Amino acid sequence: MIKTTPDIHAEQETKLEPLWRVIIHNDDITPMDFVVNVLTGIFFLAQSDAADVMFAAHITGSALVQTLPKGEAERRINKARFAAGLEGYPLHFSLVAE
Repeated sequence: MIKTTPDIHAEQETKLEPLWRVIIHNDDITPMDFVVNVLTGIFFLAQSDAADVMFAAHITGSALVQTLPKGEAERRINKARFAAGLEGYPLHFSLVAE
């Protein structure tokens, strides 16, 4: 019979990353439908949730999109910025520590 011992390094690697809030900021150039498409396609929000986030940002200036591990939040923000940049839109996001 083979005796195994727990791998301490594997346990350390599975610790969860700290969570960060992804915030979207309103601008007067990016079309609302483009924002909703980014929120559904990149952040995987439901259509109605994406519309709610977009309207909240439009009315108040910014809105919470999601809370994610920092690495994943940065990846999604970079994808969203790239998509917006291809269309010439200044869509802006920021990260806030949880």
